[in-house]
Amino acid sequence: MKSKLSFTKMQGLGNDFVIVEEEQLKNIPLSRIDLAKQLCGRRLGIGADGLIINVKQAKETDFEWDFYNSDGSVAEMCGNGIRCFAKYLKENSFTQKDEFTVKTLAGIITPHINDEGSVTVNMGNPILEAEKIPVKADKSPVLKHLLSVKGKEFEFSAVSMGNPHCLIFSSENTKELAVEYGKDIEFNPIFPKKTNVEFIKVLSKNEINVDVWERGCGITKACGTGACASVVAAILNNFTDNEVVVNLPGGSLKIRWEGSLADPKQDVFMTGPAEFVFFGEVLL
Repeated sequence: MKSKLSFTKMQGLGNDFVIVEEEQLKNIPLSRIDLAKQLCGRRLGIGADGLIINVKQAKETDFEWDFYNSDGSVAEMCGNGIRCFAKYLKENSFTQKDEFTVKTLAGIITPHINDEGSVTVNMGNPILEAEKIPVKADKSPVLKHLLSVKGKEFEFSAVSMGNPHCLIFSSENTKELAVEYGKDIEFNPIFPKKTNVEFIKVLSKNEINVDVWERGCGITKACGTGACASVVAAILNNFTDNEVVVNLPGGSLKIRWEGSLADPKQDVFMTGPAEFVFFGEVLL
């Protein structure tokens, strides 16, 4: 017998997600890994980059989530996803507050819903220690480290926003680089837990373009943690100032980080949209 599951589809800059309530999963005869694969499937499912489960009994925080990539792998954090989740909670009357805390595998995240509908998220401190990112490198922070992939040599920086990111600054076509080299870098053994990959073109001291290969997803329209990590790396490499507009294929985010090499323990703030797409029921 098939089971019926209610869901909400949301997107932030074209990075899309299926959101379900944990209490609905009691009678679903699928593991959460298989559920994520089925729901996120573009042809036989709803279609999404990730699955968000609203954990009913949050501990220590106002709310808690479980997040799965479209391939069923667990992700510690998702910047576009957390904005969508925040908007979902407020619009569905789970809270009356504009600012609240969410427990994630990357730690406690604090989103704030702005008057015009955008969401600002305190993403916490970036992680710069190589062993904590993790990346196999002999010094921290990991800046201008060399990596050879498919006969091409890249200079990269590594930053974690609760999940690992490989940041590559280039004057070449960043979209073509992401398509050609993203997967091989994601699975490169220098990254023990695989990695997200961002190819970045610096336009000015306050604006960059980013194309993303997301760990567990592939090419996506946007990546919130990737945008944050890109700005942190740009600041550490003296490419930009502390407030930067990040242009992604799906739209733009505003990222602010007041940190530096001398004072890296500063929170990263991300502001961007979150939109409802549709509601529905699916048979499993």
